[in-house]
Amino acid sequence: MPELPEVETVRKGLAASIIGQKCVAVSVRCRDFRLHLPESFEASIEGRVITGIGRRAKYLLVYLDGDQILLIHLGMSGRMLVGSSSEPKTHDHVIFDLGDGRRLIFNDPRRFGLLDVVKKSMLMQHKLLRHLGPEPLGNEFNGQVLSKVLAGRKSSIKSLLLDQKIVAGLGNIYACESLFASQISPRRTGSSVVGVRAERLVQAIRSVLIDAIAAGGSTLRDFVTTDGGLGYFQHQFKVYGRAGQVCPTNKKGHLVLRLVQSNRSTFYCSKCQR
Repeated sequence: MPELPEVETVRKGLAASIIGQKCVAVSVRCRDFRLHLPESFEASIEGRVITGIGRRAKYLLVYLDGDQILLIHLGMSGRMLVGSSSEPKTHDHVIFDLGDGRRLIFNDPRRFGLLDVVKKSMLMQHKLLRHLGPEPLGNEFNGQVLSKVLAGRKSSIKSLLLDQKIVAGLGNIYACESLFASQISPRRTGSSVVGVRAERLVQAIRSVLIDAIAAGGSTLRDFVTTDGGLGYFQHQFKVYGRAGQVCPTNKKGHLVLRLVQSNRSTFYCSKCQR
């Protein structure tokens, strides 16, 4: 599933390409996603101008004139593509015809993504957004905030980092990479990652995410940018997917290991991460 860097990469691509365009027509070829697309969907968007592109956690926010926001989640395999008015492909489920003749296409082979329309004034009360934690790249996320939310928590820090109520947008890949960068064991309880450790982890999360965004995110299976390009951060992974390989420190006996936590694979170095 695309994580924050992948969604931010798509956001930046859309912002550079479609702001100011009018949605002259909307064609829905499938309505059965994670949330059923209502019959009023087309009418709520047609004729509106795209005024901005935002992001909250792993959700894309397409701002439209008239106090409307198109909320998009890419799910496991969703893509937002901008291209010419060619014949729709098999999994092009929602097509937005733009005023300049191009199309914005929501393509989703597995249909685990979703689209919804919400009023701007009600955005933060939306059922998918209202319980989200702070943005990891925002000023509201720091060591003190993380220490407070982790205090007394007995679950592993790796599992807690995947809880979107604690920090929004972080997923399995970047949790593993951030824990390695901060030299914190994924086995540690949340309550032990406070104070200096929490601050170190926050800084590692910021650094890893910034580097991943600069690389256009990670393409492991389905993710592509708005022009169909690939992300390249997977070539910079220090531990993710590297089980059995020598730790990047190249120290003797330091190997990347794999364990399962909360039904997800965790990759780490037991010698570097304590």
